[in-house]
Amino acid sequence: MSDEKSTLVLHLVSGGEPLLFTVHPDAVAELTEQLALYLDHGSVQPIRTKEDVTLQVNFAHVAVAYVDDLQRRGKVFGLH
Repeated sequence: MSDEKSTLVLHLVSGGEPLLFTVHPDAVAELTEQLALYLDHGSVQPIRTKEDVTLQVNFAHVAVAYVDDLQRRGKVFGLH
C-alpha cells in the first residue's frame, strides 16, 4: 500500500496528548520487532523518521508505545 504511513505513537508516563512520529519505511520492521524490548528495558533508542531525522527516545518515560498506520479510515482502536 503506497500511501501507508507507519507512525510511532508514544503515550508518556506524565500524561497528555500522545506524541506521533512518522517512521522511515526502512526502519518500520526493526522498530516493530524491538519496541517491546525498548519498553521493558527503559532504554534510550534512536528512531529514524520519514524525513530522515534521527530522534533519541528515552523509553523510561513512555507508558505505551505502538506502531500504527494512521491513514486507515473508520479505524477503531483495538479492532481490525
